Amino acid sequence: MTTAKSGQPVSRSDSDQRAARPAEPAFASLSSHYFPMLVALFVGVMIISNITGTKGVLLFPSLNFDIGPLAVHGLVTDGAFYLFPLAYVLGDVISEVYGFRAMRRVILSGFAVLLIASICFWITIELPAAPFYDGQESFKTVAGVVPQFLLAGLAGYVVGEFLNSYVLVAMKKRSGEKRLWARLIGSTVVGEFFDTLVFCSIAATALGISTWEDFVNYTVIGFVWKTLVELVVMPVTYAVVAALKRAEPSYQEALGRTPSTA
Repeated sequence: MTTAKSGQPVSRSDSDQRAARPAEPAFASLSSHYFPMLVALFVGVMIISNITGTKGVLLFPSLNFDIGPLAVHGLVTDGAFYLFPLAYVLGDVISEVYGFRAMRRVILSGFAVLLIASICFWITIELPAAPFYDGQESFKTVAGVVPQFLLAGLAGYVVGEFLNSYVLVAMKKRSGEKRLWARLIGSTVVGEFFDTLVFCSIAATALGISTWEDFVNYTVIGFVWKTLVELVVMPVTYAVVAALKRAEPSYQEALGRTPSTA
């Protein structure tokens, strides 16, 4: 009901009432064959990143400058710097098309697989080596489970991915299909910041970082780099999201049920 200038109540039509409701975001169901492929790719990226990330890397050692508390003497990062941002791109795609509940399943699945992989690495290292096998120490160095590093990776992963997905879906509830670019940037900034902060805070000493200067360098450079990668690959993210939305019949159905004001 609304009130006319005469003071008499005026009933509203069903179409008016539907238009006045907050727009519900559209999401695809999990029954299609695209979703399992995205999950497999996401988990694969996480496993590879957690292995390659155990190597400390110094890029551009001749680069030296100071910005306030940040003193840069080369860019301190880890061996997963070129791959790990893809996990957030995939997380954005899954959250945008399938929703927070779907991404929550993906995160928990990834957590379980990472934990199983770490246990398997530890068991394999502890198994007695054959007399002809001379790579025991090398295998232990690469695949060895450092509890501190494992905790850092799992904690950063869970916190960052949950926040990334939650922020993106919360923003989508407000904007509907509009302003995808804002959702991608906003969710990545929040997710990557807390992921990097949690991970670096726990793993720094395990990587050999012992000074405040290197810690700030490692944290800030990691966060800035991952965020920049999201910006650079945003056209690809847009294309993948658009293709998935077109290919998922359930998304089109959900979109048809969403008020046009979205």
